[in-house]
Amino acid sequence: QVQLVEPGGGLVQAGGSLRLSCAASGSIFGINFMGWYRQAPGKQRELVAAVTSSGSTNYADSVKGRFTISRDNAKNTVYLQMNSLKPEDTAVYYCNVVRINTDYWGQGTQVTVSS
Repeated sequence: QVQLVEPGGGLVQAGGSLRLSCAASGSIFGINFMGWYRQAPGKQRELVAAVTSSGSTNYADSVKGRFTISRDNAKNTVYLQMNSLKPEDTAVYYCNVVRINTDYWGQGTQVTVSS
């Protein structure tokens, strides 16, 4: 089992920045994929950004150039630096890791961007 703890989130004005973090514990050996998803009210959950154990990254088109995902393997932690935030970035953000083909999810953290 993998446990994920994701503090952070909050309320920020448009144009501002936030950094999310997600720390993994438990059976962490073999974690490959670490990423962030988000779900806005009335919308499906979508992938925001992901990073593999080799450092390859992937971003949703809507966040390219504004968000940066990074991973500290020594701390088993993944970060999402969010800059130039827009009201449409408002959502619950979920940390996700994949270990041996099994998905694990964080509890979610609310990010609200005011206009």
